[in-house]
Amino acid sequence: MARGLHTMFGIMMGRPDRPQRGACAPSPCNRARFRPKKDPLPMWKRTLATLVLSTGLATGLAASVEAQTLRFGLMEDPDALDPTLARTFSGRMVFAALCDKLVDIDAKLNIIPQLATEWSWSPDQKTLTMKIRDGVLFQDGEKLDAEAVKFNLERHLKMQGSQRRGEIAAIDSVEVVDPLTVKINLKTPFAPLLAQFTDRAGMMVSPKAAQALGDKFASAPVCAGPFKFVERVAQDRIVVEKFDNYWNKDNIFLKRIEFKVIPDTTVRLTNLRSGQLDLLERLAPTDLPQVQSDSKLKIGMAYELGYQTLLLNLSKDGPLAKNAKVREALELSIDRDAINQVVFNGEFLPGNQWVNPKNPNYVSAFPIPKRDVAKAKALLKEAGVTTPLVVNFTVFSDNLSQQSAQVIQAMAKEAGFDLKIQATDFGTALNLADQGNYDLMLYNWSGRPDPDGNTYNFLATKAPLNYPRYSNEKADAAFQAERQNNDPEVRKAAWKDLATQVLADRPLIYLYHRKLLWAYSTKLTGFGDYPDGLVRFTGLKLN
Repeated sequence: MARGLHTMFGIMMGRPDRPQRGACAPSPCNRARFRPKKDPLPMWKRTLATLVLSTGLATGLAASVEAQTLRFGLMEDPDALDPTLARTFSGRMVFAALCDKLVDIDAKLNIIPQLATEWSWSPDQKTLTMKIRDGVLFQDGEKLDAEAVKFNLERHLKMQGSQRRGEIAAIDSVEVVDPLTVKINLKTPFAPLLAQFTDRAGMMVSPKAAQALGDKFASAPVCAGPFKFVERVAQDRIVVEKFDNYWNKDNIFLKRIEFKVIPDTTVRLTNLRSGQLDLLERLAPTDLPQVQSDSKLKIGMAYELGYQTLLLNLSKDGPLAKNAKVREALELSIDRDAINQVVFNGEFLPGNQWVNPKNPNYVSAFPIPKRDVAKAKALLKEAGVTTPLVVNFTVFSDNLSQQSAQVIQAMAKEAGFDLKIQATDFGTALNLADQGNYDLMLYNWSGRPDPDGNTYNFLATKAPLNYPRYSNEKADAAFQAERQNNDPEVRKAAWKDLATQVLADRPLIYLYHRKLLWAYSTKLTGFGDYPDGLVRFTGLKLN
């Protein structure tokens, strides 16, 4: 290409690579014909030459930028890009690029520094003092300091519609000790606080941008992460670009990330194999063998911290909502192992609690119940239910959720349930859950390092994500016990007390725990597997 440009440029400038046929050489007889003029090149040739050279440079630059653009396939379109309001797993993927947190976790769930470099607890466990990293800038050029941390924590607590309020409700006040030191005072000891700061409760947004944009902040988020927001096209893409003043910029090698929304797992994988994507999250387990056999692709995997569950709306009328025996019958109609084999190729981990059976916080006194259709029918009869019992069954519109729902539907039918599947997009389903406008919903929660993050918001009375509208005094007492004590044994006893209530009342029926599967091009290096299911963009390179 370089030779072609050189030749073309030489011709346009009137300097052919070799003499043209019929041209006379300079000599005394024709020297006048070769006497230089003030401007031997017409303007159009100068313009064309400039365009050719600049186009060549632009093409090279564009190729360079393209080579450093990570195309990341998401299963669903995130909700609000505001850490205070957000609640979707796919949104957390985008936040990992946009918004650093006070602290993070490593691959073994240890809490490690990020925007805070060190921290300490008071002897009574009611005050957490944190040192903020010096020299950190938000993407609008504003400084991150103790005042900004105070602003963000108070925003989480006070903002209308905050999804973080319940996660950090124990905070009583936030004090600025000096420009880089913040003191967080608690109403009571709160064991999960640091773990909460490893997720959106610990994300810091620019106070200046948040105040200026108000309730429109999610349309142009400004954080302190490695990439800054560029654009969003609903149900299509979110684009971010490297923030040149990021505090850890020397370890950020990507120039641009394009998050592409592709709900269909087959289409997402096809895009990866054809080179239209470099990375995708939530690979379908049934597609794992074909990716493993492709020399151009790699796999990342880890069991999630969260769970897949059935939400039951206890505020509705009808026997499913009002009678625990009917909910028990529904659970007994389900074979978790069969769902795992049929839909997930045996890759997921069946479970019946908010943590998986391999987790040290799993309450072993309550093992996974076996399917028992005869007992399920007997329970429905005891409850006075005339079968078939019709139940509207809301599921997400991705194909894995629908396949799971179809298997559950077939199983439940044998026991006397008629589940009417209603597939809808993720955002609409969450709105239905918020409004209490559902009967039964197949739902997934990505999970948190501390079990409190998997339970409190869903099960505590009037908690923000209490979609089942569950309220139980003994369950609330268990939450109080586990939250107010850092002693592992005290907390273990509290989890057992909680399980005693929740697994009998069944506001949720826990089904299984996903093996998180990522598929990516061999061109991508530096990828690590984390149990929270989020990609760390630090160190990632596209070769």
